[in-house]
Amino acid sequence: MASFVWEGRTRSGETRNGVMDAKNAAEVEQRLRTMGLSPEKVKKKPIEIKLPKLPGSSGVSLKDLVIFTRQFSTMIDAGLPLVQCLEILATQSERPALKKILFDIKETVESGATFADALKRHPKVFDDLYVNLVAAGEVGGILDTILNRLAIYIEKNQALRKKVRSAMVYPICIVIVAIIVILVMLYYVIPVFEKMFEDFGAKNALPGPTQSLIDLSHWMRNNWYFVVGFLVGVPTGVHYFKKWPKGRVLWDRMVLKLPLFGSLIRKTAVAKFTRTLGTLVSSGVPILDALNIVARSAGNKVIENAIYFAREKISEGKTMADPLAEANVFPGMVVQMIAVGESTGALDQMLQKIADFYDEEVDAAVDALTSLMEPLMLVLLGGIVGYMLIAMYLPIFNLASAIQG
Repeated sequence: MASFVWEGRTRSGETRNGVMDAKNAAEVEQRLRTMGLSPEKVKKKPIEIKLPKLPGSSGVSLKDLVIFTRQFSTMIDAGLPLVQCLEILATQSERPALKKILFDIKETVESGATFADALKRHPKVFDDLYVNLVAAGEVGGILDTILNRLAIYIEKNQALRKKVRSAMVYPICIVIVAIIVILVMLYYVIPVFEKMFEDFGAKNALPGPTQSLIDLSHWMRNNWYFVVGFLVGVPTGVHYFKKWPKGRVLWDRMVLKLPLFGSLIRKTAVAKFTRTLGTLVSSGVPILDALNIVARSAGNKVIENAIYFAREKISEGKTMADPLAEANVFPGMVVQMIAVGESTGALDQMLQKIADFYDEEVDAAVDALTSLMEPLMLVLLGGIVGYMLIAMYLPIFNLASAIQG
């Protein structure tokens, strides 16, 4: 297998280029025709200097990455040499971690490596998507355009992540507060009431709800290690279950079927999949390589397997829409729009339109979920605490009635 640099035209006359691994140039031309492109230039890619990866550095946020990418794009567009751009950005950077990384990239490029190879040395800062897009930009001579697309992609992806996080944080916080309140009442508050009932001589004639809570309090105080074990064991068990390959698939399938959150998670995955794939395809990355990158960044094993399945079928000469429909993971509308994009030679534009549509769908889903979860969580927490308080005050009411009688 060798790497070939290719250039082709869509049916609408737009020029596309990229890098593809194949046995020979004829195979590249055949795959380009399958993608709906007319081959114009196909030649072997020059041998690149392969450098070892350095450990990923912490302290570089997505915001830092977006700012660096935008500034770098502007400088390249203005005609400044690559090494000079890196020198200026490294010197001006206020983030020590980013400054160190940029100086290392500059030195690596000066030693004869490509910019993309230099980025590969920092995989925790520059992921596969970033590196592959930069490589495509270098080969096609459109690095400034690619960097601008990357900045837009990172910003939109981060905004999508914040929306989902905001929908998840509220119910999780309420559940944690509810657990803490219940444990505190069972361990500290109910024993105080029990002592008061003993002093009044009413311990042997308590109402059912009151007695059940006192019994539960006794069990918890005598078997506290079971409670601690449960609170620690369940999250730990889930963590290791997700580490097991089959367990991760089962977990991710269950997550997609959750009554309230499943739809939100699926819409988020569709938005991320289409935006990432659209960005890669529009930048000239071959469809098979693009699907590999998208699958690895899917974040859900069920969706990842569906993408790998589609990739395998595409390598056999089929379109993307048919295997995606067969996988039965993506909504029918998404599959139909991808089919239209493939047939018209505008797959990248169609993918971006789908991503924009599902961004709005995620917005609406988050708003609906938040407005629904707030009263549900308040009713749940208020119901539990209210039941415990009423159960504790029932004997007092009965005692007051007996005194009046």
